[in-house]
Amino acid sequence: MHRGDFPAPETGLLLTHFLTVADVARSRAFYTDILGGEVVLDENPCVVKLANGWLIMNTGGGPTSDKPGVTLRPPADPSTATSFLNIRVADIQACYRQWSAKGAEFLTPPVDRRVELRCYLRDPDGYLIEVGQATGVLEGVLTEPPAGSGRPRPSAA
Repeated sequence: MHRGDFPAPETGLLLTHFLTVADVARSRAFYTDILGGEVVLDENPCVVKLANGWLIMNTGGGPTSDKPGVTLRPPADPSTATSFLNIRVADIQACYRQWSAKGAEFLTPPVDRRVELRCYLRDPDGYLIEVGQATGVLEGVLTEPPAGSGRPRPSAA
């Protein structure tokens, strides 16, 4: 392992994302074989470099001295999400074709949302992953606020 491949900055900070998984080998295979990540550390915890970020994966467990009262577990209900990975790509159609051919199961094909093209898939533990390609937002088209939010329509800067 090269130090530069491991998420340990010499200055400043680096953002990583931790996933509690049921089966480390299965999740490692998904993020490397399908999404193209590179294994930095196999287990305890598993660290996968994915594009310009890192995923850290380990099985769940009960509270520890540094997180008292907190139990880690994979999502219990895949139809409810409180957070998700957001992967931005240059060519969503190519990404959709490549990952589908490798076994990724998308909820829908890419959908044109005016500001972006986007679609979603799930990893083996049910974590939701958004895949998006900026389109209209690059031309000043902004997202509409959620219906009933009472927020005014955004204006282009």
